[in-house]
Amino acid sequence: MKRYAKITPEGNRDQLFEECEARNRTEGTLTKFFRGRGYHEVHTPTLEFYDVFASDSYGMPLESVYKLTDHKGRLMVLRPDCTAPIARMVATRLKDAPPPIRMYYRQEVYRVNPSMAGRSDQVAQTGVELIGASGKRADLEVIALAAESIQACGVQDFTLEIGHAGFFRELAANLGLDEEGRETVRSLIEVKNYAALNDILDQMEDSPSVQVMRALPRLFGGGEVFSQLEGICKDMTHGSIAYLKELYESLQSLGLEGRVLIDLGLVHQNDYYTGVIFRGYMKGYGDVVLSGGRYDNLMQEFGDPLPATGFGINVDSLVRAKLERQEYCPPKASDVLVHGLPGYETKALRHLDNLVKQGLHGENSVFQGEQEAVEYAKRQGIGQVDIVGEDVRTVDVGEGEAK
Repeated sequence: MKRYAKITPEGNRDQLFEECEARNRTEGTLTKFFRGRGYHEVHTPTLEFYDVFASDSYGMPLESVYKLTDHKGRLMVLRPDCTAPIARMVATRLKDAPPPIRMYYRQEVYRVNPSMAGRSDQVAQTGVELIGASGKRADLEVIALAAESIQACGVQDFTLEIGHAGFFRELAANLGLDEEGRETVRSLIEVKNYAALNDILDQMEDSPSVQVMRALPRLFGGGEVFSQLEGICKDMTHGSIAYLKELYESLQSLGLEGRVLIDLGLVHQNDYYTGVIFRGYMKGYGDVVLSGGRYDNLMQEFGDPLPATGFGINVDSLVRAKLERQEYCPPKASDVLVHGLPGYETKALRHLDNLVKQGLHGENSVFQGEQEAVEYAKRQGIGQVDIVGEDVRTVDVGEGEAK
């Protein structure tokens, strides 16, 4: 017996008409927006060698990716992330291209999530990468682009939370945490598990770094976060924090007041981030719909040391949120159903083709009888049936009479 023939694997699901149409519309809006900002589309393979993601800076454990082998026994994975393959591509196919290189993509990523986590293992992602540019101008461009792209999709009630990967890394180094300890602390901060975090920090000698790390999950909000940090430890308001404050103030002047928040407890699992990091949320919807940041060391892993920044939008999450809000209209019914009488089937197809060229949405009738075709049109909400014989006779389905 085929036990699994009628179900989808855990973490995966079918998508039907309305969701597919909403997804296509969203991706179309985003790609048109990115092209208008000078970004060009690229695609990378769904299958990649595991080595692309095996660097120390990548930070994704082997058990979280879908693995398989090729005919030579080499370890391969279904693409779990778009950034690393694009970095590989730039370092090889585009190694002679003058920077900056602006690219956008729309493809799927695959990750193994814990059982019963309620997350999708297959996610449609659309995003941009800006490679070969460093500094405030590039960071400002990409973060503003992230906000504007969400707005272009018709979402106004969103927030962007920004932080700095270098700040957490500096704190972890001051505390003498090894890689395992840093990952433990990172995960506790990400889920804001204050009790477990304090249990670890209580075992350390009190210091400014311990005090700041203890407060990190609570250092969230507007510009007052910088004052709160200064109140804990004034010596830590320079460097990455000073840059973050400058960037925050610039984003405010772009008209994003109230939409950009500071989260010093924002720590990504992907360890390749080196500078500003950010996430985007829709009001009333808990899933992250946008995520990105600066990753200046990743290109070095492929032998091409270029600064880089970018972000990806979880199109599936964005679409589901908008569908739950009923912000997408159901797919529109066809304008006309064309039914060919016996012997006039090819003439009916030519008639349908002419109607489509005039801008109408039409369907071909596959029914044997005229009455069956009319009944189908009624069920589907199609207002007109064209009966094609020697002449064309139109039936107004609402009236059920020929014209």
